[in-house]
Amino acid sequence: QVQLVESGGGLVQAGGSLRLSCQASGRTFDSNGMGWFRQAPGKEREFVAAISRSGISTDYAGFVKGRFTISRDNAKNTVYLRMNSLKPEDTAVYYCAAAYNWGPTSAVYDYNWWGQGTQVTVSS
Repeated sequence: QVQLVESGGGLVQAGGSLRLSCQASGRTFDSNGMGWFRQAPGKEREFVAAISRSGISTDYAGFVKGRFTISRDNAKNTVYLRMNSLKPEDTAVYYCAAAYNWGPTSAVYDYNWWGQGTQVTVSS
């Protein structure tokens, strides 16, 4: 089992930045690829970014490339999502997830464990 707790969400103006954190506990953290997904009201959950268990490989959705950066610190059992140049359309609940494989993977069905989510709201 893996328990995941996100933090760092909030309200920010367009063009601003936030850094989300996801603290993991339970299973050996460096066994899992990790990912971030988001879900806006009335929309399906969508892939944002993923990172391999070593942190060497990453993958991003096209709409965040160049603006968001995923990273991880295995010594701290934590994965991060740095979000720059935020837009109102980035408003959503952001979820951290742990894959059962080494990652990175963008497929939601590869993720067995999910956090409760953190709200990000970007005002125009």
